[in-house]
Amino acid sequence: MAVFVKAVDLGSFSAAADALALSGPMVGKHVRFVEERLGVRLITRTTRRQSLTEFGRAYYERCRVTLAETDAADALAADQLAEPRGRLRVTMPVHFGRRCVAPVLLALARQHPALELDLSFSDRFSDLVEDGYDLAIRTGEPADKAGVVARRVARQRMVVCAAPDYLARHGQPAHPDQLAGHHGILYRRSGQLRPWLFPRPDQPPLALTPPNRLRLDDLDAIADAAAMGMGLAWLPYWLVRERVQAGALVPLFPDQPGFLYDAYAFWLQTPHLPRKVRLAVDALAEALPGYMS
Repeated sequence: MAVFVKAVDLGSFSAAADALALSGPMVGKHVRFVEERLGVRLITRTTRRQSLTEFGRAYYERCRVTLAETDAADALAADQLAEPRGRLRVTMPVHFGRRCVAPVLLALARQHPALELDLSFSDRFSDLVEDGYDLAIRTGEPADKAGVVARRVARQRMVVCAAPDYLARHGQPAHPDQLAGHHGILYRRSGQLRPWLFPRPDQPPLALTPPNRLRLDDLDAIADAAAMGMGLAWLPYWLVRERVQAGALVPLFPDQPGFLYDAYAFWLQTPHLPRKVRLAVDALAEALPGYMS
C-alpha cells in the first residue's frame, strides 16, 4: 500500500523506486499484488504515462488516511518510549502542593534532565485552557466538566486535633456530636466556610460546623492557632503529623475513621496524552499515598 501511494505521489514507478530504494520492477510487483488482491485495476499504465483509474483514485485517498494513521500510531509508540522533555506547567494548592506534590515532581525532574517544570502554588481554581496549564492538582470532589479528565492521586485523612492545654481547660470530646460545646478554628475559602465531615456507614458523611470565632484561609495558620490552644481544628493528618509527634497537638476520636478528602489530577482530554503529563500523573498516584500516612 505504501509503495502504491508513493508511486502515485511521485508520478512514476521509477521515481518511487528511487525514493524507496527498490528496483523499478519491484515497485510494479507491489502495485500488481495490491490490484490482484483487490481484483480491480488501480493504475492504467502506458509507455509514456500512468494514470489512476476512478477506483484507484478513491482507493488512493483511503490509503493515504490509513498510512497517516499508521504513522501517527508509530509516533505514539515512539513518544511513550522517548525521554520526556519540554515544559510541564502544573498548578496546585499552596500547602498540599509545597509539602506533597512538589517533592514528587522535583524527583521526576531530577530523573529526567530534559523535563522543565513551571509550578504554580495557588488555592484559586485555574482554567487549564485560559491559564495554559498542562496539569492541575485540586482537592475535593471534581466538578463534571466537559473536555477535562480527572484521576484521583491521593486520599487525605482528616483529623480533629487540639492542643493539650486546650483539652485540659475545656475537656476532651468523645464523639463529633459533642463539638457544639467547643471552639472550632474554621477554614474559609472564597467567602465560604468548610464544614467538618465525618464518615457514617451506608450514609452520607455527617457535616458539622462547630461554634467559631476564628476563621482563616491558611491551613498552616489554623494548625498554629490550634497548637496555641485557641480551639479545635479539622486538618489533613499529613499537615499536623510533626506537631502530633512533638506533642503540640492531640488527635481526637481515635476509634473513628477519619474522613478521606480526595486529591485529583486534572488535564485536558486529548487523543494523545503527552508522555510528560502521563509520567507526572503516574508518579503522583504512586508516591502521594506515602505522604498521607
